Amino acid sequence: MQKFKNYINGQWVDAKSGKTFFNINPANTDDIIGEFALSDKDDVDIAVASAKEAFRSWRLVPAPKRGDMMRKVGDIFTRRKKEIARIMTREMGKPVFETEGDVQEAIDTAYYAASETRRLFGKTAPSEMLNKANISFRVPVGVCGVITAFNFPIAVPSWKILPAIAAGNTVVFKPSKDTPYCGVIFAEIFEEAGFPAGVFNLLTGKGSMGNHLVEHSDVRLIGFTGSTEIGCKIGETCGRLNKICSLEMGGKNAQVVMPSANLELAIDGVLWGAFGTTGQRCTATSRLILHKDIYENFLELLKERVQKLKLGDGLVEGTDVGPLIHENALNNVERYVKIALEEGGRLICGGQRAIEGNLAKGFFYYPTIIADVTHEMTIFKEEIFGPVLAVTKAESFEHAIELHNNCQYGLSSSIYTNDITESFMFIRDSEAGITYINAPTIGAEAHMPFGGVKGTGNGHREGGWTVFDIFTEWKTVYIDYSNKLQRAQIDNY
Repeated sequence: MQKFKNYINGQWVDAKSGKTFFNINPANTDDIIGEFALSDKDDVDIAVASAKEAFRSWRLVPAPKRGDMMRKVGDIFTRRKKEIARIMTREMGKPVFETEGDVQEAIDTAYYAASETRRLFGKTAPSEMLNKANISFRVPVGVCGVITAFNFPIAVPSWKILPAIAAGNTVVFKPSKDTPYCGVIFAEIFEEAGFPAGVFNLLTGKGSMGNHLVEHSDVRLIGFTGSTEIGCKIGETCGRLNKICSLEMGGKNAQVVMPSANLELAIDGVLWGAFGTTGQRCTATSRLILHKDIYENFLELLKERVQKLKLGDGLVEGTDVGPLIHENALNNVERYVKIALEEGGRLICGGQRAIEGNLAKGFFYYPTIIADVTHEMTIFKEEIFGPVLAVTKAESFEHAIELHNNCQYGLSSSIYTNDITESFMFIRDSEAGITYINAPTIGAEAHMPFGGVKGTGNGHREGGWTVFDIFTEWKTVYIDYSNKLQRAQIDNY
């Protein structure tokens, strides 16, 4: 069994306490992936001090030169893509074809962030006074704490870490306690790419260590992806401490299907949206809203397809759906299904753990469809983060929009229709940060803004050019070459 260390100031080090924890394969609990450093406050203090010191010189490196180094990160991810994908599958469960896509997002983000270092544009504007120039430009923020979830353990951290460092910041990264190996991979890649010591620092461990990172006085910014409950607590802390925070939190995304839609295409979409990553996505299709004219027919067609999905170890070719991340997640799914049936839901398929053969060694749950869900029911409102799809009947297009928006979250939205009027009205009226037409609720691309509204986030957008709005601040400069005192808003009018 391998033993892994933290990466602080360019060195691989044990936790100061010497404590460790084990990382277990969710598809086979007999498989212990490794022993990892269990970090605490002392480790946070050392890592942040390292990042703070490194920031003094890293911020002065010309941005295009930082971009040259970021391209090396993309090159290394590309070379190691298949290897990293298999490590990720073993660590968090989703099939290899998905984890290869996860790594590809990091590759795309690295190259995009590298190119953006030549486009960190400022703005100039005419002055209202003679012989005076007005300019503005972006500057890095400082030490950034990055805390992410298990489900996209390479892609999601890359959305934060790579642009943050490209913009001239330094980073202390706490990966999910369930995917620490993927955090180690980032450290290995930054080290191989030749980044200066302290620019990137890795701390593995549990949530309490993350709290220390959020509260540390020298951490200027927190980038978080995870549950709404924890994200809101982080937001409260950052508000009290007056530090920047970008929160990417929960979702309860809906796919709407109208009678004019290509039904086979819509079924393909909901299969991928609801059961890809075992439903463990913030953008997962958790709700399906079907027009009454196609309701029962669509359910029958969907049931047939869902029952053909192959459940199993993601490392085995042909697997469609992997395990849940751990026992607590499995218990949570069971609880929500039980509540749904008690509240009047109709079980179409699934609804139980998979315990036959090798599946008994992992945290497997059959892909589940529950129909006749109303907007009052728990399963309609609360995020499950598992392979459970709630299906609701809409009486009309307007009713479908109403059902879609009857939700505390607003990340991703989808409609299948061949009616152009419905398409554009849905784009206009759906309360979500992302909208798909004739595509599932998942499928974000690295060069476009990513984020949601309402309970999903706090207004920031990762991905694309907008991520640099998070990881840079604006400096405004006035240059007066008139050789006399000029008083703005006084001497010019």
